[in-house]
Amino acid sequence: MQIRLASDIQRDSIVDGEGIRAVLWTQGCAHHCRGCQNPSTWAFDKGMLVDIEDVLLALDELEGQDGITFSGGDPVYQAKECAVIARYAKSIGLNVWCYTGFLYEDMLKTEERREFLNYIDVLVDGQFILEEKSLSLYFKGSKNQRVIDVPRSIKEKQVCLVEKYKNPITYEQPKRRDEYIYI
Repeated sequence: MQIRLASDIQRDSIVDGEGIRAVLWTQGCAHHCRGCQNPSTWAFDKGMLVDIEDVLLALDELEGQDGITFSGGDPVYQAKECAVIARYAKSIGLNVWCYTGFLYEDMLKTEERREFLNYIDVLVDGQFILEEKSLSLYFKGSKNQRVIDVPRSIKEKQVCLVEKYKNPITYEQPKRRDEYIYI
């Protein structure tokens, strides 16, 4: 079995989910969100075909990573392949995040996508909407997107958001110039 990737596995990401993460950048996306940060990953015939076994071996070589994040492109277009990788990642102690333009509810409609959901800890769902872009959101680009606790959502049969990521990031601004730290 093979998967189409946009690049080799990225290590040490701190912006693609909680903790220090490896990121698997899948190739192929039909959403074509205006303002997408990865339009080079849209084409389904670009990138590189990689044997799943090679991806699993690369996961074995990871050190110091809290988890793996599936991004792209849109990994859900390759749900069957991603489920195999996610299942293995879970078996070696990695938590799994996934970014998709699909909604959680739509993922429940097909067997392959439901199978992938079974191995995802956190799903960031929904297409990026440029008009709803905000830099004060945790782990998502636009206000319409949701950071979903997948195991809890499956158990409770309803979408359950990750509580700590519901509210926007707030920053405290120094009141006086002498409160800045200079290095």
